[in-house]
Amino acid sequence: MSKRTAQVLGLSGEAVGEIELPQVFNTPLRPDVIKKAVITIQSHRYQPQGRDPYAGKRTTAESMGVGHGIARLARLKGGRRAAFVVGTVGGHTAFPPRVDKNLKLKMNRKENRLAILSGIAATADKQLVLERGHSVESVKELPLIIEDAVQGLGKTKEVKELMIKTGVWQDILRTSEKKIRAGKGKMRSRRVKRRIGPLIVVSEDLGLSKAAGALPGVDVVEVKSLNAELLAPGAHPGRLTLWTQSAISMLDELFKVKEE
Repeated sequence: MSKRTAQVLGLSGEAVGEIELPQVFNTPLRPDVIKKAVITIQSHRYQPQGRDPYAGKRTTAESMGVGHGIARLARLKGGRRAAFVVGTVGGHTAFPPRVDKNLKLKMNRKENRLAILSGIAATADKQLVLERGHSVESVKELPLIIEDAVQGLGKTKEVKELMIKTGVWQDILRTSEKKIRAGKGKMRSRRVKRRIGPLIVVSEDLGLSKAAGALPGVDVVEVKSLNAELLAPGAHPGRLTLWTQSAISMLDELFKVKEE
């Protein structure tokens, strides 16, 4: 398979060199495996809940049996009010959630690795990035690779200037244009959602995450900490991603991808 190359952009937004893309970017798209990996990651954030096993059962109610002309429900002594039974006032729930239920899903190591590789390859497909809703009209080419000097940026203003010069700023504006609420209309107790913006992958975080933290929708992650959810939020591959040159160079060795 012919090897692909990509331009390396400087902080000014102009090309300062060229780099050979690793074999990772030849991984075929596997949306099914990506979705499974994302759901597995999300399952580790579920909050366990359960009921007291004796809830609704702390009562002296007993059934009087047959032959009394009334339903055979458990009733309180000295009265006719039913209790204990499902559907009665103060009765127990039929099948309540159990606090000891294991909510965490598991995934094979090789399968999870394939999901990450497929998510990485999807970041270089401009059509997938567009279908995901990102604004990449001003981006020259994908994957978008920046020189390592970006890792040392310590001010939000500097990161903003970089985003403008590389054509990514329009996508950040898209994330802050409108807040999306879960559900139709204005309803109380509805979580406010925010659109996902670009992801910046670095080999070493020298303060960039703090500087970019004020920009809406932007995430910064070290290449060794990549996962399927960061690359494909909501299990939709094709997130707009900025790579540092050193992070790109580490991919094949990090994920043990053999040269074809």
